[in-house]
Amino acid sequence: MSQEKVLKTLGDLGLTRLDSKIYVYLAKRGPQKGNQISKALKIQKYQLYRSLKKLQSKAIVSATLEHPARFSAVSFEKVIDLFIRAKLEEAKSIQHEKSDLLSTWQTIQVEATPEVPARFMVIEGRNIIYSRIKQMMNETKSQLSIISTVSGLARADQFGLLDAGFRHPRRSKVQFRLLTHLSEQNLRTMKSLLNETPKTGLRFEIRNPNLGLRLFPRMVIRDGEEVMFFITPKVDMALSEPDKVCLWTNCNSLVDSFSAIFEELWRNSMDIERKIAEIETGKPTPKTFVISDAKAVKKKYDEILQSAKEEILLLTSSKGLIELGKKLAQLKKCNKKGVSVKIMAPVVKENVDAVEQLSKLCAVRHVPIHYWGTTIVDGKHLFQFKTTSADLQELKLTPRFNKAYYTDDVEWVEMMKTALNDIWRSAQTPSAVTLESMVGPYGPPAVPIPKHMLQAKIIDGKIIDFKPPGTITEKEVMNKIIYAQKIAAKDPAKEVSRMYASIGIAAIHPPDYLNLPEMLIHIDKVEKQSTFGAEDALTIFLWLETPRGHVYVPVATVGDSPQVQPIRRAMFANTPAGQNVQLVKKDELQVRVHGNTMFAGWTVPITLYPPPYVLPPACLLIEGYGNVKTLAVTLLNPSGFKSEIEENYFDAFVTFMHSSSKYSGPGTDGLFARDYIMIKTPPQTCGKATMQSEEKNTAV
Repeated sequence: MSQEKVLKTLGDLGLTRLDSKIYVYLAKRGPQKGNQISKALKIQKYQLYRSLKKLQSKAIVSATLEHPARFSAVSFEKVIDLFIRAKLEEAKSIQHEKSDLLSTWQTIQVEATPEVPARFMVIEGRNIIYSRIKQMMNETKSQLSIISTVSGLARADQFGLLDAGFRHPRRSKVQFRLLTHLSEQNLRTMKSLLNETPKTGLRFEIRNPNLGLRLFPRMVIRDGEEVMFFITPKVDMALSEPDKVCLWTNCNSLVDSFSAIFEELWRNSMDIERKIAEIETGKPTPKTFVISDAKAVKKKYDEILQSAKEEILLLTSSKGLIELGKKLAQLKKCNKKGVSVKIMAPVVKENVDAVEQLSKLCAVRHVPIHYWGTTIVDGKHLFQFKTTSADLQELKLTPRFNKAYYTDDVEWVEMMKTALNDIWRSAQTPSAVTLESMVGPYGPPAVPIPKHMLQAKIIDGKIIDFKPPGTITEKEVMNKIIYAQKIAAKDPAKEVSRMYASIGIAAIHPPDYLNLPEMLIHIDKVEKQSTFGAEDALTIFLWLETPRGHVYVPVATVGDSPQVQPIRRAMFANTPAGQNVQLVKKDELQVRVHGNTMFAGWTVPITLYPPPYVLPPACLLIEGYGNVKTLAVTLLNPSGFKSEIEENYFDAFVTFMHSSSKYSGPGTDGLFARDYIMIKTPPQTCGKATMQSEEKNTAV
């Protein structure tokens, strides 16, 4: 039995891939200390101890009482016997109670409801996920829309999902649409799947998106009534399960939003058979070819750019934008010739200076990172440059000329130009109001503090102590969370409390047609070892006029924990949010963290202040990038509470979605604090003397 087969078996028994690798290591190497396991498997200690705790709860790993403890694993044979007995007992129990359950089921009566409430559900485990997808396929009445990778399709075929579609009782009336990305690497797998497709009269169509658009998120949409989409971590891809966690919802606004994403990709895609022919021939259409020689690519590219007479349309990377900033002389020549230059690229901290310079000569707009580099000149010439997923992951997106796709076929170029113009129209002009300009250069405090307010002391509080990045280490913050013990507090207004969490901050600049103001949204994913337990929460800030000028003011705070409501009212006292503390159900607000990605979705409208504004059901995706930064800061809030904060955080991309929007905020407008600790001290405990002393030592 190969190691992969063992890992798969352990996965089927309910262990994650990381859990399985730790078990295998201990079972083969014998008793080990935590630091030995961490070094051998190259994993962070907080991940290790989380998995060890889970393995101990399943009685397949034990620990000695010495310090530091040694961990050992039971034999693989005993693990299998243990799970077999558990499954047999479970099956016997259900069989024994079958008659009573069926009898009880017949007596249950449920009144019909006029409307199905909007719900969220997190689905974990490959078997459960694929069973749910099969159920959605069987319940499809008119249309099932799927976005998947080719490898994902192969796994689905192994679970019998494709056969379920081919045997659908309404297959002649139901339309199955599938979007996938085809490449030379997965061509053989796709052709094998197509060869296995029976002739059953099924209306089954597969397409490949144009422009090399990244297929995110992978999802399944049924009849416009429900959607299920995968969340895939962006770190440790080699160790992660690519289809381990899904989010499901029937919220109309969110289903409409994801349907709009699918329809846009579907319109800008080609039939899979045509894509296969293009890959196999290497010449999609007449006058179309792939240039592999780097010098030839650069020479051809420069010649075409210099020949421009009317327009240059560029879709590039964040690093590509920096490189363009070094070619201002060439762009000035384009200006003198009357050539219009439009540039679309991810706007991040690293290229904001280049954006400022380029904006004097060209039109620049922000797009997310999910595109290939594309250049269209005068509507006659098209170049596309390949960017690998590793480049996207690490933001090493410098322009490369090792391979390029080129065509001067008028029909093809016109189609690509239309697609780029669609992207241009929905892209955002980089905002001058960035998150850094609001909260300062050192990242997110618990209550965001606009940079100019550090001196003005308006609304949110003041910094009374600050340790800049580099003062404390990432490991120090993580260890405090790993070894944290819950400290109870009965009265949050009088006792010190601790919060361990992941925090996201997003500055949203909605288009005018959404009829929403500019917002700052603060997302909390609070862990259970915190003083008041686990909680998912949002706090919304609006740019409002106050007696001392315009500032971001907290106007609403929403959470799913009744225990935390009193402390939120106390924390936001003297602000509109203190009078607008909203409690929601667990399935009405969901915050999930996977790797360096945070997702937040809510299915209920959130009333804001001033009253005309209501934030509708929507989603926020915050994707951390770059290097982790660490800081510590102490704040004194207007309510008198003192907040001592330590955190490991990343800059982040922000994507904001709801039914009428494909909005994507500029890249500088997000922060993700993966590891976050906050100690709150109430005014009575702080003491007047302490507060006065801290004010004297204020350093801004």
